[in-house]
Amino acid sequence: MSTETQPEGLSAQRAAGWIDQRGQRFAAAITTVVLAVALVLQNPWVLLFQAVVFAITVVAGPAKGPYGWIFRALVRPRLSVPHELEDPRPPRFAQLVGLIFSILGLIGFFSGVWVLGLVATGCAVVAALLNAVIGFCLGCELYLLGLRVLPSRS
Repeated sequence: MSTETQPEGLSAQRAAGWIDQRGQRFAAAITTVVLAVALVLQNPWVLLFQAVVFAITVVAGPAKGPYGWIFRALVRPRLSVPHELEDPRPPRFAQLVGLIFSILGLIGFFSGVWVLGLVATGCAVVAALLNAVIGFCLGCELYLLGLRVLPSRS
């Protein structure tokens, strides 16, 4: 995933705060499991946990979110150096989309509109699963589509 403002070379990407794509797939895998548990158990508290993770990651950035920290501390040291890095803005936007769907799910579950809770949580599970299994980040693609469709403010 890249945008037109991609810095040249791996060292320039690191300097710009770009992130390891494998960390995003790792986070998506954990997110998929957490959201699937929330969906199967129809448990709003598990969904609330994931919503908090989404919120922290939106504020702190993908590399500094809870799942990013786990990846950096436990998984990344066991992997080879990444061949390329990713702009953190699309994944951060994807986390915001996940947060919105989680909030909709929480509203549904806590207000008794279970269909809303189930559908919103199910949509989030599908999006996270796509990223974890095949590396397709739906929220990231929406971000990039927005860059092409919305007028530039430069």
